[in-house]
Amino acid sequence: MTKDGICSNGKAQRDAGYMAASEYREPGQGRAVRPKDAATLIIVRRDGRVPRVLMGQRSANHKFMPNKYVFPGGKVDPGDGRLRPPHDLHPDVMGRLRLGCSETRARALAMAAIRETYEETGLVVGEPHTPTLKTRSPHWADFLQHDVNPRLDVLHYVARAITPPYRKRRFDARFFMVDAEHIQGDVHERPSGSGELLGLHWIGIDKAQEMEQLPHITRMVLGELEQRLKEQRALAGQGPFVHVRHGRQVVDLE
Repeated sequence: MTKDGICSNGKAQRDAGYMAASEYREPGQGRAVRPKDAATLIIVRRDGRVPRVLMGQRSANHKFMPNKYVFPGGKVDPGDGRLRPPHDLHPDVMGRLRLGCSETRARALAMAAIRETYEETGLVVGEPHTPTLKTRSPHWADFLQHDVNPRLDVLHYVARAITPPYRKRRFDARFFMVDAEHIQGDVHERPSGSGELLGLHWIGIDKAQEMEQLPHITRMVLGELEQRLKEQRALAGQGPFVHVRHGRQVVDLE
């Protein structure tokens, strides 16, 4: 295990009971699966004594990280790259994202974070003061029926992580952050969405880091988030990029 608390190989994680055997790709089972683009959104509430974030538990039936506590998020859909919202990504955020993808893909990642959050929690991150976008994408139809456009300029880019090659399912995930004040309507104490995330609740960052069913990458991102909030550097500066190099998991800056 590295100093960041991230296991350096799949066998160590599997033997520790961290990863189900069904998620593990045995050596010699062919080439590693190509990671799919995904995005996660960390919603931060600051209306209490300490900042709180929204988290939920993946069901035991999930093939990827079952029973783990995570932030809302998911895979990028083709429709995420076809909509152009009125408010684009902040130039600093766009610049950092472009280190690993095109401008169009960077925008699609941010859109996916907002859409997946809506689907999994019912919370609408956006603004209602511009003409509502039109689309044929079934994944965006429900969101846009609220007459609210997704708003990208309020998103902060916190971290990036690529699932190690010893897993059967892999994602190239970008972790975004947004303040809860940008949610339209009430910030419900018990948000509910598609049911994909169970027991959705707001939890202090320190308490979240103590949860047992927490992926290593999520714990690391919570630490990064805590530092950014303390130093008030959400937009500026680089963030961690967790990936595998020469068979070992490393943390670079991006």
